[in-house]
Amino acid sequence: MPSIHFLDVTNRDGVQTARTGLSKFGKVMVNFYLGRLGVAQSEIGFPFLFHEVPYVRACLALAEAGAFGDLRLSGWCRAVPADVESAIGVQVNGRGLRHYNLSISTSDQMIANKFRGKLDRAAIIKEMVASVAVARDAGSESIGVNAEDGSRTDDGYLHEFALAAKEAGATRVRYCDTIGGDSPGRIRERFAKLASATGLPVETHCHNDLGMAVANSVSGALGDLDAGQDAWVNTCVNGIGERAGNADLLSCILAFRYGFGVGKEAVIGDPVDLSWARRFGLWAAYAFGQPLPPAWPGVGRNAFAHESGIHADGALKDRGNYELYDDGELGPFPADWFAREGRVVLTGEYGGKAGFRHVLDGLGLELADGTEDLAFSLVQLCASATGKPLTDDELRLIAGYPRQLALLFPGQLSPAG
Repeated sequence: MPSIHFLDVTNRDGVQTARTGLSKFGKVMVNFYLGRLGVAQSEIGFPFLFHEVPYVRACLALAEAGAFGDLRLSGWCRAVPADVESAIGVQVNGRGLRHYNLSISTSDQMIANKFRGKLDRAAIIKEMVASVAVARDAGSESIGVNAEDGSRTDDGYLHEFALAAKEAGATRVRYCDTIGGDSPGRIRERFAKLASATGLPVETHCHNDLGMAVANSVSGALGDLDAGQDAWVNTCVNGIGERAGNADLLSCILAFRYGFGVGKEAVIGDPVDLSWARRFGLWAAYAFGQPLPPAWPGVGRNAFAHESGIHADGALKDRGNYELYDDGELGPFPADWFAREGRVVLTGEYGGKAGFRHVLDGLGLELADGTEDLAFSLVQLCASATGKPLTDDELRLIAGYPRQLALLFPGQLSPAG
């Protein structure tokens, strides 16, 4: 039976958000949380960029060590063969990324006003096919091809593009609603047609310029199911992303699980564990420096707050009167060591060994033999990179995987300690 899968793009589209930023260590933590949440795949970034290489190598080592659970790691590249070749060359112990998404614009708007004569429709397909061939010949396990501005690309060319991608070896096609102008009825119909015509799953990639990114993602995915194909839904934590953002990860999960007329049609194929949702959402708000709106679904301060007389009376009698799902399902609120009131000893960029040992002991964290100096240095470097006190989960990851995380800082740290 066809099912729903989540491919989170926080570490690619989310980190591109204007007026914000996330350290490479923060990107590692996104993968950590996605693994705990049970998401199928993380688009971890741009492996062909020089400043992403140490981060990608650290993620490969962490994944091999089990730090991310069953999370699949994928790289995003332009549909340019040289970019794909560079990405494939980033390896640890002879192994690199096994999943890729290759992107190129397909709409007449972008052909005319972005490429400006450099590429026409035929050249776009030629470039895409050549890029897929590089990824395929390197033994990639899955290859998604992205039709940027797919929502403004006519059906005929979109089908031609997708069929050429399939013939070249692509396993999915990503339909990008790049400017967020699609609508639920239209996108469901287009997904069903495209998935039926190609025999490929069509990924949703929806922006929120009209406030419909989640609705469009759900509807597009249902179009896949209508065609008998699995659905792959692109998301970002807390809906972060270019301009007005992308489809929010938690909102999409909740919609497929609890949406009227949706839950019975859609089966989530990923082992989602919502008990990590609150910790992930609140950590992301802290790490990105973008506080959640009070009314944000699931994890906003007011998501389960009741004050008006009728609502308070009903909620006190039975929470089901005014709540669709249970607050406790989303997991505990974080109680980080650094946020303690009153007298507290912390560890961080300028801390010493005494404070470091005190905090790790207080959190019940044990270090593997011979890794104390390495873990201590990582605490200093990671705190410097984030510019913030480290959270308990960040310290847990450092304590558990110091040798793998050392790959984030080549020339400064050796994985051997």
